Parts: sequence; structure tokens; C-alpha cells
Amino acid sequence: MATHVLFESASGYAIFEVKLHEQIGARAKAIQDSVDDFAKFSKMVSLVSFSPFKSAAHALENANDVSEGLVSEYLQSLLELNLSKPAKKSGVKLAVCDPGFAASIKQTCKIDCDASEASLDLIRGIRTHATKLLKGLQGDDLEKAQLGLGHSYSRAKLKFNVNRIDNMIIQAISLLDQLDKDVNLFSMRVREWYGYHFPELVKIVPDNYQYARAAQFIGNKDKLDESKLPDLAAILEDDSTRAQNVLDAARGSMGASLSEIDMLNINVFATRVVSLAEYRKELTDYLSEKMNQVAPNLTALLGERIGARLISHAGSLTNLSKYPASTVQILGAEKALFRALKTKGNTPKYGLLYHSSFIGRAGPKFKGRISRFLANKCSIASRIDCFIDNPTPKFGEALREQVEERLNFFETGVPPSKNADAIRKVLDQLSLDDNEDDAMDAEPILPLIEPTPKKDTKKKRKSDAMDVDEEEPVKKVKLSKEEKKALKKEEKKEKKAKVKEAGEEVRDIPLMKKSKKEKKEKKDKEKKSKS
Repeated sequence: MATHVLFESASGYAIFEVKLHEQIGARAKAIQDSVDDFAKFSKMVSLVSFSPFKSAAHALENANDVSEGLVSEYLQSLLELNLSKPAKKSGVKLAVCDPGFAASIKQTCKIDCDASEASLDLIRGIRTHATKLLKGLQGDDLEKAQLGLGHSYSRAKLKFNVNRIDNMIIQAISLLDQLDKDVNLFSMRVREWYGYHFPELVKIVPDNYQYARAAQFIGNKDKLDESKLPDLAAILEDDSTRAQNVLDAARGSMGASLSEIDMLNINVFATRVVSLAEYRKELTDYLSEKMNQVAPNLTALLGERIGARLISHAGSLTNLSKYPASTVQILGAEKALFRALKTKGNTPKYGLLYHSSFIGRAGPKFKGRISRFLANKCSIASRIDCFIDNPTPKFGEALREQVEERLNFFETGVPPSKNADAIRKVLDQLSLDDNEDDAMDAEPILPLIEPTPKKDTKKKRKSDAMDVDEEEPVKKVKLSKEEKKALKKEEKKEKKAKVKEAGEEVRDIPLMKKSKKEKKEKKDKEKKSKS
């Protein structure tokens, strides 16, 4: 059960002492109703100390610390002053609203904290009656402080790093896609509108941008003459032949003549289309510059347009770096994925990655494999771009070479290099290029761990145990009946020969020694003969 309560307000920190509060009856309706009644709740808690913030900046700093679960020096000094280290007998427990914040307070100040429902009820009551419990504050002071702190806190959260402007990339790629659609639509409208006057120009100038500039320059076809040929050739990429063809077609054109007001409107509209096309080129250069600043490795691997679309679809570069490779692979094909899961059909192999040149260069059998491999490299590149301190495109170039080697592997069978070796080469190159001694002594960004060799669980063969070279197994040859009979006869002859040899050996063995009885009998016979 909590003995004290920490209340964080927009004006400062307050510490209350809990007087009357039972944990058993905390959930009873009467006890919870007493929290809403100030006359009853004022008897349950009493103010111990209130420490106001020094300024708005000081309040914002402490609010950021509380939101991140950190204990500031200001709060630490307040807790140590009012809640000194308790003795063993006196159990001081502080009620805090956030469990993470409670853990940091316990680690920093060595004070037991509680974030249970009973503590939350007490904090709720203090927040409800804060203007009456905190003496010296008027009714509007706390609301004004909350409003000011809320604005400053939100403004601080909206600030971004200049080097990580992924929001600008999201807006730029969205506008670029919209401009592509609009420029194509408006160009078709210019062709159709100006085609009433000069229909032959479409076949001579097929490009939309050049057609709009030519329509803007020519205007009335009857006024086109040889003096305008150099300027017209400059519009058509210094092609004098096409400029002469336009002049010849204008003289023999079958188009209808238009009034001055109609030509004026067509000219104004063609001018707008030209300006949109030129702005689109400027926006492409702007997007390329931002992508090289924010995500250089992803740009080196995929290009500006596809990398920007991936960031835009994920919401930010940080979100993209958190996605696994399987999600990056089908990013942009969510409808097809859920339709396949619903109908139990084949899931899509790729989403936005389909526009990459690697997918187009791969064969039909290997498009799924190369898309999976490319998604893996995109995931690595986005994580490097998000968390590296000094952005460099060298990792993306190394990953791009790996994808090229994988494409070559599908065609020729030459095994590609390992990812660990490619990253190690880049790290060695960066360490050589870096002139600072601290960077040379620092540990590598991605330490490589050599894999331990796996133990063979298979039983050793007898030939391996006896260190005998294994011979290839001899295949059994099927024999006919006659050959089998001949083999049996040869085996019988060999057995007989062995028996004969064994008999001869037995004959050659010397005779065994005579027994004692035979010796005695011989001696007796010899004595008798002598006598």
C-alpha cells in the first residue's frame, strides 16, 4: 500500500501523504465515490511539498523526461529532500502513474514505488481536486500552464533533424506521382485541342513536352515561315530535318482555322503544361538530392523513385527499417495478398519492387527468388541508413553488386559472395578512408562472428575406424545354372585337396611318447631274456 503520492502537473511536482486509504475496500463503490467528493478526499491525502518549475523551458524539459521515463535532477533532489532513506521499520512507498517511470525512480532514488489500481485512483483524485489541494494556485493558473506546456511539448515533438527529412521525401514522391498523371492528361488535352488546327504535328513530334512547346511556339500555322526554323529546331533538340518537316506539313495542312481567342486559350494552356513539365524535372532533381542525403544506400540499391515510394508507403524511414524482408517484398501489394489469403490462392511475389530493373532482367522462373533476395538487401540498406551516424552510399553499392552476382548465378551458376564478406570489405574501406584515430580504434559497426563447425553426429564407418581406404562396392553378377554347377565342382575339388594336404601333415607328425606301463613291460621282458 502506497504511503505517498507523486503528482506531476504542468506547474511543478507535488508530493502528498496518504492518511486514510484501505487497499481491501479500494474497489468498493463507496470508497471510489469518496475520491470524487473533495470533503472526503481531503481527509485521505495531505500536501507534503510542492516544487514549481522555474520557467516554461524548465517545465518542457521535465515533461520530456517524464514522457521518456527518466528522473531529472530537479525531481531527484525533491524526492531525496522529502522522502529520505527510510528505516527498516518505516515502509515508505511512492505511488506513481507509470510503471516504467516507477522503475527508474526506484533505481535512481532507491525508493519503493507502486503503480497499482489503488495508486491510480489516488492520483485521479488528486488530479481532479488539484486546484484546491495545491495552495497558492488560482483556478485558471493550472489550465493556462497545461495549455502552454501542451503547445510547447507538441512543437518540440514535431521538430525534426535536418539530415533526416523523410517527411519531405514522402511529400515529394506523392506530388511527383500526381504530376505524372496530370502532365500526361494535360498533354493529351493539348494534342486534341491543337489537333483541330494542326493535326499533322502529332506524327512529327510524338513527345508530349516537345509537342506542347512546339504548339506554344507555332501558334497559328499560317504564320510559320523559314525565319522561325532555327528556333523551332532548338525546341526539337536541334533537329533541323524535323523542323523543315513541320514547316512543310504546316503549309499543306488540312486543319481548320481558329479565331484569335481560341488560339490565345490554346497558347495559355500549352504554357501551363510546359511549366508543369519543367517543374516536374526540378522536383525530380530535388527528390534525388534528398534521397541521397537521407537514404543513400537505399538509393544506390534501388534508385530514387522506388526507394522514395517504399519510404512513403511505410510512413517513414524508421518504419521501413523495422519491417522484415518478407514485408518489404510485398509492400504495395496488400490487396492482392489479402485476396489470395481469402480465396486460398497464390500470394503475390512482389509489390513496389516490381518496378526495379533487377526484376525485369531476371527470367520468369527466377523473378520470385530475385525479389526475395532484393527485399532482403533493401531491409539491410534501410536499417543502415536509419541508424548510421555518417551516411555513405558504399553499403548500398556493395549490396547492389551482390544482387548482380545473384542474377549472374541464375544464368551461369557462379556462386555469389557472402553478405558478411561484402560488408567487411566496405568496413575496411571506410576505416582506410577515415583520417581520425578515434574512428580507426572504434569497433566495427557490424562485428562478424565466424560460425562454429557443426559436429558430425553420424556413426563412423568401420573402414574409417581402422584407417583403411574404402573400396567401391563390387556389383553382383548374375550367373547361369551351368556356371553355378561348375563353381560348385571347383569348390568340392578345393575341399578334397585341402583334406589330402591335412592327412600328409598328420603323417609327418612324430610319434607320441610311450606311457609308463609300456616302459615297465619292456624292462621286464629284457630281464627275462637275460636270465
